[in-house]
Amino acid sequence: MEKISLQQELQANSYPGRGIVIGRSADGKKAVTAYFIMGRSENSRNRIFVEDGEGIRTQAFDPSKLTDPSLIIYAPVRVLGNKTIVTNGDQTDTIYEGMDHQLTFEQSLRSREFEPDAPNYTPRISGVMHVENGSYSYAMSILKSNNGDPSACNRYTFAYSNCVAGEGHFIHTYKCDGNPLPSFEGEPKLVAIPDDIDAFTELLWSSLNADNKVSLFVRYIDIETGSYESRIVNKNQK
Repeated sequence: MEKISLQQELQANSYPGRGIVIGRSADGKKAVTAYFIMGRSENSRNRIFVEDGEGIRTQAFDPSKLTDPSLIIYAPVRVLGNKTIVTNGDQTDTIYEGMDHQLTFEQSLRSREFEPDAPNYTPRISGVMHVENGSYSYAMSILKSNNGDPSACNRYTFAYSNCVAGEGHFIHTYKCDGNPLPSFEGEPKLVAIPDDIDAFTELLWSSLNADNKVSLFVRYIDIETGSYESRIVNKNQK
């Protein structure tokens, strides 16, 4: 698979929707993830990321303008022991609870489908990172309608072990802007992952469409120790 420029990929797409990047830093020392959200409606844009324990959650920036919280208020990132879960919806909790009861990542998601937001039927995208004693692997998933037909759910899981330094994978909800919004197609895209968390955060945030971007989360986890540092960028600032 050809490695693409994440910067060019984002700059060329005004509305990838929500996106997850997972990979390994170029020096091989860090497990890396990023999650961003975008919005076209006032309700979707009225959000910020806030820290919540070892993870994050979405929160209404202006609570008086919140109309329907069902698909926009959730915990995108949760940590279960040596596993970091990243998703675009409340399936974060489904994965957390399933894996806490010894189900696999894939098994945990079998009870879930794409979002019930006709006519878009937004895919549920998810990732889990497993960092333990100097080893690192990760998996990504997408649950999507059958080419826009909600009568069937297509389920895809991609697992990556012995992660290569400087490489990662990028998956997002929408192929591009549209009405209805077309779902992401194919397997996660191969992208480069730098060493510097601030440089990576800046690259992502500056490459997202200025009108549609809402919030960004980036985390670098030390593969040897499990310690981590994170960055949150919100378009809405108090």
